[in-house]
Amino acid sequence: MLNMNQKLIKRQQEGKLIRTGIVGAGQMGRGMVTQMVLMQGIMPAIVSDINVENAVHAFHYAGVKDDQIAIVDNLADANKSIEAGKYVATADADLISQVNLVECAIDATGVPDVGAKIATDAMKNGKHVVMLNVETDVVIGPYLKKMAEKQGVIYTGSAGDEPGAVMELYCFAKAMGMDVKVMGKGKNNKLDYDCNPDTVLEEATRRKMSPKMLCAFKDGTKTMVEMTAMSNATGLIPDVIGGHGIAAGLKELPELYKLKKDGGILNQHGVVEYVNGIAPGVFVAVSTENEEIAYQMRYHSMGNGPLWILYRPYHLCNLETPLTVAKAVIDGESTIVPIDGLVSECITVAKTDLKAGQYIDGIGGYTTYGSIATAAESDAKGYVPYGLVTKKTRMLKEAKKGQLLTLDMVELDQSTLIYKLRKEQDAMYKK
Repeated sequence: MLNMNQKLIKRQQEGKLIRTGIVGAGQMGRGMVTQMVLMQGIMPAIVSDINVENAVHAFHYAGVKDDQIAIVDNLADANKSIEAGKYVATADADLISQVNLVECAIDATGVPDVGAKIATDAMKNGKHVVMLNVETDVVIGPYLKKMAEKQGVIYTGSAGDEPGAVMELYCFAKAMGMDVKVMGKGKNNKLDYDCNPDTVLEEATRRKMSPKMLCAFKDGTKTMVEMTAMSNATGLIPDVIGGHGIAAGLKELPELYKLKKDGGILNQHGVVEYVNGIAPGVFVAVSTENEEIAYQMRYHSMGNGPLWILYRPYHLCNLETPLTVAKAVIDGESTIVPIDGLVSECITVAKTDLKAGQYIDGIGGYTTYGSIATAAESDAKGYVPYGLVTKKTRMLKEAKKGQLLTLDMVELDQSTLIYKLRKEQDAMYKK
């Protein structure tokens, strides 16, 4: 993001504001809208939410007055209001991809199938797409990347979200010629595989969060989704299903992330991981074969090696998303995207005993949570991609708590767009 401040100031001075459309005005969307209003060279021109008042309130948080906000329900009024310089609030998410002056669409919903529609509709209309919805990306990211290339637009994950934040460290290390042995993120709460929206309701209300979102954090699903995105963007893989998830401080990581034969915990290097104890930061563990560089790392107080930790102690999530928009529009570059095809898969685990005939739910719900496996193992064993699980997914066989669900055990909802696009993606990469 070097010099992005100057690039945005120039856009402001030239009257070439980057107009964005944002879908979802919950906690993530609300903060993003507020931050963007306060920035130079960019604006949240139109915001949609199923509850239009959420979109209006998002503008209010940034100090936007009611006479600057237009509430619309059709394309003509949306275009007219944006052309007049007003901020637009709507309950119709379809308008985000249709309005004339918007250059980039942002999905902040966290719902896989919604993300699939937002991204494909926007790209068909020549708009860049920033996906704060990692849940969609880990299922059909390669498909969306290829679609963007065909449409001549940028498809990208977001800065600030852990995958985007740690990608900065990864690219920094690789550009310097370092070997990245481990890439990971901290987790700020203890795993609770038994939690559900009811058990977290009080805390979610207090923190102004969706109970489903908080549940997805606590049961580890968000961490697994994020590790999957890291893997798909770099080629690094999980060392074991679900990762090791050690509890450690920053100074302990160089020893712990050695190979088992050297006294560490890892079977191999070139892996994605998470740590209980260093949240909200992200990190990479790097090494070098060169003795001079090893000496220089020690000289610069990075530790004795042979592993050194590069650490960013924060990720500002939605507040950084506008920077990815600017990078896409101004520089024509992405922040984080899959390399080509899936390297890892976010897979489905039974949160409780499940019965044949029972309908289950997905992210942040009552019956399942997500884990991570290599795509090769997932394909070979037929694990269920977690982003394809909806409330219309029915169990064909019973499963015990903690069991990995396989495709022969469930009846997926084949009517969803994300299911159809995933089938197309699978056909693209079929060997």
